[in-house]
Amino acid sequence: MDFDRLLLLDVGGTFIKTSDGREIPVNSNGDKQSVFLSFHKAVKDFCNEAVASPERKFAIGVAIPGPFDYVNGIFRMTHKYASVYGEDFRSLARIPSCVELRFTHDVNCMLSGEMAYGNGRGFDRVALVSLGTGLGFSMSICGEILKNESGSPLVTIFKYPCRGGILEDYVSKRGFVDLYFNKTGKRLTVKEIADSARAGDVDALDTFKTVAGILSGAIAPILEEYSIECLLFGGQISRSCDLMATTLQNSLANIPSLRRIEVISDFDNATFNGLKSLFA
Repeated sequence: MDFDRLLLLDVGGTFIKTSDGREIPVNSNGDKQSVFLSFHKAVKDFCNEAVASPERKFAIGVAIPGPFDYVNGIFRMTHKYASVYGEDFRSLARIPSCVELRFTHDVNCMLSGEMAYGNGRGFDRVALVSLGTGLGFSMSICGEILKNESGSPLVTIFKYPCRGGILEDYVSKRGFVDLYFNKTGKRLTVKEIADSARAGDVDALDTFKTVAGILSGAIAPILEEYSIECLLFGGQISRSCDLMATTLQNSLANIPSLRRIEVISDFDNATFNGLKSLFA
């Protein structure tokens, strides 16, 4: 079906990015009213236009983390957006019935964009790690994204046991921040830690190397089992992936199939490129 107007949403833990260039702050750990205000702000003008133009076809595509009911648009997350667990996305954001809604997992979506337009092209077996507020993982085999019945990635890694907690405790924004704090007593943002590492801060550089080692140990068996040829990194923290590159290369060097480790080609548009495929 062709649409006259499309709005694409890339939903993260701290921002909702829109295809018309906006970044709307959202607190994924906030209360229901806070979450509602952020989502409604993202869509209200588009929805008002749709109601005022009944002769035209409007649709919204949403890339959002899981667990999520991608068929019915229901929040199923407990580690973030817990305040709206069980809520219907359409009702929460007050999207009228005249607007079609389509959903996809955010990391699956990013990988789809890279397979179609970016650094995943030319490979049959590709995996993508997304580093940000949370930790995401997705794989594509022979052009097909591996999904479970709900539409989430077939293999998830964020809840893998790690050092008495889960992997996401150590390989995510809070992991970097806490690890550097434990080393120095200073609580910096991940970007500030990266800047310090590039300025010669040994503890900051060691923070990136330590996280890279933890991540490599967790994903190496998966990459080997699925004979992954290309490993991509996306998400905001991956903009500093150069600080982890040597550790990643050395730690994953024994995987025979792995030929390339690279960041995604387009941090700004990879997810939007994937979302477009929902309407192709």
